[in-house]
Amino acid sequence: MLFRVSRVAALAACGLGLAACQLDPPKPAAPVKKPPAPDYAMAVSLGAPPANLRAICFTDAEIAQIRARMAQQELSVGTLQCQLPGGGRALQSQYESFVDKFNSELATNARATTAALQRRRMNFNSVITEMANRTAQRAQTDPQFCDRKQRALEWGNSPQVASLTQVPPPYDLGPEMNIWACEPQKVQAN
Repeated sequence: MLFRVSRVAALAACGLGLAACQLDPPKPAAPVKKPPAPDYAMAVSLGAPPANLRAICFTDAEIAQIRARMAQQELSVGTLQCQLPGGGRALQSQYESFVDKFNSELATNARATTAALQRRRMNFNSVITEMANRTAQRAQTDPQFCDRKQRALEWGNSPQVASLTQVPPPYDLGPEMNIWACEPQKVQAN
């Protein structure tokens, strides 16, 4: 009788042990989704501005317009580069929402940016193409390329953002393209 009880106990212990085993490995928790914020921009090493900065620099208002156009252009390139596993464009719908939201401002921005660039004898189409080319090159070297573009689109499409100038470009290409802000005027003390 004792032999039967020990066999039943052993069988019960084995059954409980098997019940405790998980056949599927635990699934990792989904990454925490950060709220939209302009925290996606890559730090830029500025280097030294050119000696003739005063002759070629842009005002703060012009720089704001150029950076807004830079953000739009970089997001456009990201939309073309960032793909789903099946080959579809991962950011297409977010980019379309972004363009719809800022459509009228993009038209105004194009005119303001063209005028600012023409005053410095720079061609709008050449500068925009250069922005696109430099952005496309970043896809090969920045492991967060698509994540930066997605975060930028989330920020731009969020209700907190009312103007295109509030969307920083993921990469500030200005200094490497010889687009510099004028140094602020120093106030002389009397």
